[in-house]
Amino acid sequence: MASTFYITTPIYYVNARPHLGHAYSTIVADTMRRFHALKGEETWFLTGTDEHGDKIVKAAAAAGKTPKEFVDSISGQFQALWPLLGVKNDQFIRTTDPDHVERVQHFLQRVYDNGDIYFGEHSGHYCTGCERFYTEKELENGLCPQHQTKPEFIQEKNYFFRMSKYLPWLADHIRSNPDFIRPERYRNEALAMIESGALEDLCISRPKSRLEWGIELPFDKDYVCYVWFDALLNYVSALGWPDGENYAKFWPGEHLVAKDILKPHGVFWPTMLKSAGLPLYRHLNVHGYWLVKDTKMSKSLGNVVEPARMAERYGLDAFRYFLLRDMQFGSDASFSEEALITRFNADLANDLGNLFSRVLSMNAKYFAGRIPEAGKLEDDDRVLVELAENALANYDQLFDNIRFAQALDSLWELVRALNKYVDSQAPWTLFKQGNMERLGTVIRIMLEAMRKVALCLWPVMPGTSATLMEQLGQPLPASERFGVAPDHNPVEEAGKWALLETGAQIASASNLFPRLDIPEEMKEEKNKAKQGKAPQKAAPAPAEAPAGLAEFADFQKLELKVGTVLECTRVPKADKLLCFRIDLGESEPRQILSGIAEYFEPETLVGKQVCVVANLAPRKIRGLVSSGMILTAESEGKLTLLTPAAGMAPGSKIS
Repeated sequence: MASTFYITTPIYYVNARPHLGHAYSTIVADTMRRFHALKGEETWFLTGTDEHGDKIVKAAAAAGKTPKEFVDSISGQFQALWPLLGVKNDQFIRTTDPDHVERVQHFLQRVYDNGDIYFGEHSGHYCTGCERFYTEKELENGLCPQHQTKPEFIQEKNYFFRMSKYLPWLADHIRSNPDFIRPERYRNEALAMIESGALEDLCISRPKSRLEWGIELPFDKDYVCYVWFDALLNYVSALGWPDGENYAKFWPGEHLVAKDILKPHGVFWPTMLKSAGLPLYRHLNVHGYWLVKDTKMSKSLGNVVEPARMAERYGLDAFRYFLLRDMQFGSDASFSEEALITRFNADLANDLGNLFSRVLSMNAKYFAGRIPEAGKLEDDDRVLVELAENALANYDQLFDNIRFAQALDSLWELVRALNKYVDSQAPWTLFKQGNMERLGTVIRIMLEAMRKVALCLWPVMPGTSATLMEQLGQPLPASERFGVAPDHNPVEEAGKWALLETGAQIASASNLFPRLDIPEEMKEEKNKAKQGKAPQKAAPAPAEAPAGLAEFADFQKLELKVGTVLECTRVPKADKLLCFRIDLGESEPRQILSGIAEYFEPETLVGKQVCVVANLAPRKIRGLVSSGMILTAESEGKLTLLTPAAGMAPGSKIS
């Protein structure tokens, strides 16, 4: 029986139109589904809309519509957007679907019959934005921690889920299964919530006297279900729980959410599943926010990014690639069109596009567009073959562990190596010398490697992948171009170097990614921002410092930043050195060497945050360039990494 993979997005709340955050979650889920399908797994991809609760009633009233009219309209906008972004979901669920309503009531009755739902009087601080009650301990200076608004104090009778009964069990489960919630920072955050003592039993009803727009409780007709209890159940109701064929085949699955809904997915949902006797999900994958000019997107600020517009302007696949490549999964990332253009030109035009353009045109010139036969491999060829096979293995492992940016960077190591291989082997010189056997070997190796790159790109850039495969004489059927995975597993094929047909006719040119110019208005806006900064006043001359003390001006020269460790390996033949690749919020990870190998195992440092001196002049150590310094503290022979107390975005300045 083939292994299965089930991936879900959050079901999106329909109080507003879809934006970049929704697009990112859904594109990532689509990419994960395609990645697992490419590996031969049977996949199921669910997305949908969450349509009950207070906020819907208020948004509908403001729009002059009934709640049903309003949710139909907004849900339709989500469903219409996904095909425009190359998303191929298998199912779209709405929490107003009759079969979902029926299964929620079935689940509620089961938990009630198990003795885990009780009726009681309750008073608490109710935030309409969150649609939930907060305890005094959870408030921040009397305000909702999410919206920073003062909640309404409400006292009423309601039904409660005995969540507190399962919190010790959940904490043990999270500790025993380190990748249950990932990345690690969110696992730690969920544990901190549970261990804080702030969480109590969960209020799971609203009286109809206050809210009618919801799913009626099966054991009390005067109450409707709390929106989060209802919404979370979509992940199993969509599969036909309890006796549906898809439920038996695909559950448990994987969830993909943004960090603002960690609590309901990381705490509420597992305890609900435990109470009802259902298996827990495999992984909760949590990502950060897309920011614009370091500010969260907001309609009031006018900085909301329209995903369909970006895909239309820059190309669907280029937009998808940028989102996966420029956000380190789990951290926040900053979106700008200038950054998208820069990434487009560097990776797609200069690297990938240039590679296909020059190799296909050389093959057309030297071999009339037919695939040449490879002769005996030389040392340079073997080095490239080994690099390619390592790059594909790393791509597979990193992608499987939701490290999408690093996976693509690993694939681009191969793309860049192929461009360097062209330069070092100089096919034009081999042609002038009449060395056609060697020329054929060089061209054939490049074409075979390019095919591997094209297949690996299918999850992220399906249209581009199909076009590149077509240019290499292996067109994908229409069903495979955007939906069903190609009948090729690039990882399984990594060690095979004769997958193209010798003598087959292939394209003589490729021009998929012509360079883009940064529009003048973007340059002007950037210059205005620079000019708008107030000029700094000249500092008075400092008093002479005592010997051995640094001037404040000396300290100001240092650029200290928070970084996230992406990779850590030992340096060969150097007992004390570790080689780090660290995300400092820059376009590329930073390589830094540190002499701390005797204190730490490299694999234990991946994912940790460190403090880095980011503006040290690069220096070579054991033939490797180190561009920065990791800060540590030492006491009584023990070494500790200096880290921020809470997770921070890579590149955050330390001052």
